[in-house]
Amino acid sequence: MTPMPHRNYHRIAWIALLLVMVVIVFGAFVRLSNAGLSCPDWPTCYGRITWPVHEHEIAHANDAFERPVESHKAWREQVHRHLAGLLGLMVFTLALLGSRKVRGGKAVVIGASALVAAAIPLYMQGQHGWASTLAIAGEVMLLGWALRPDGVLSPRGDFSRLSALLLAVIIFQALLGMWTVTWLLKPIVVMGHLMGGVTTMALLTWLACRASPNAALQLPAAWALRGWLVAGIVLVVVQIALGGWVSANYAALACGTDFPKCLGQWWPQHDFGEAFVLWRGIGTDYEGGVLDGPARVAIQLAHRLFALVVVAGLIVLGRRLRAIPEISGWGTALWVLLGAQVGLGILNVVSGLPLKIATAHNAVAALLLFVMVLLLARLRPAPEAVAR
Repeated sequence: MTPMPHRNYHRIAWIALLLVMVVIVFGAFVRLSNAGLSCPDWPTCYGRITWPVHEHEIAHANDAFERPVESHKAWREQVHRHLAGLLGLMVFTLALLGSRKVRGGKAVVIGASALVAAAIPLYMQGQHGWASTLAIAGEVMLLGWALRPDGVLSPRGDFSRLSALLLAVIIFQALLGMWTVTWLLKPIVVMGHLMGGVTTMALLTWLACRASPNAALQLPAAWALRGWLVAGIVLVVVQIALGGWVSANYAALACGTDFPKCLGQWWPQHDFGEAFVLWRGIGTDYEGGVLDGPARVAIQLAHRLFALVVVAGLIVLGRRLRAIPEISGWGTALWVLLGAQVGLGILNVVSGLPLKIATAHNAVAALLLFVMVLLLARLRPAPEAVAR
């Protein structure tokens, strides 16, 4: 068994996991309230660590930046950045603690983090080439360390691997946050930022569970259940990506408030070819979306149709879990979350996308993924199954 890096390591991991949940949900709130460009610069907001509040601050910001200040939105974006920064510090702590007993590990974590930290002021000074070079060098160092031979998620692997990978993901998340602003809400970046958030959550769930004493759940059917759980995770991840694409392209109400029909039809005019063009160049302002009606309808239809696949898959998975007495409650929890998610999705449409319901829809999606990843991390084959 891998030695624990620190007696409070698992506690820090669980706190970081709770924080990443908050960051994901608050990020959805920022995106859905159209506050993604409310701070036109990065990592500051109108040149401030916080955001302009007083009249003279707002007047100065309006003179210095082309985008007028909207204080009721700017605080949302900047608070989200501060929460993400706090999460980054916690992941850095996990990486540092995880590597302190591994030869060369601390040097990699500190060296890579120093390169990334040095890139930030260079970027703010307009030296984007040097900033990118340093940030990429830091990412390469962390990924090289995390993915060195033996496998990053192997039970034989040390915690330095997974925590280094987490730190690399967090750094890339910061880059995506920057590109979200500088590339004016480019849909592929907005969706990537969402997927980076759920990836961080999944990795932190795995790390926290593996670091916690007595978290293992030994079952004879563990191997078969792992396959079903992986399939369920894949389905939910694809659906989250589709939901992110819906949001990034402002297609949530492409079908109006009709359900299950769309614009009064079962199969309205649509354009799947235009709907899923991932790259459209740089320089276009994507706030409000740039796609025409048929393309947005196609995105909405794809999200609805794949939802049927997800529902069928998770119903089967829930039945598999409920058939085993030791984990029957997990199956019930999965079905409850699935029912809530379907209900919130329908309510989103018929009620015209209220902010609270849309944010809750994002939160429940994250919880669905969390439940499956947590169970997958806990499952171990029973001794008799290993012997066979």
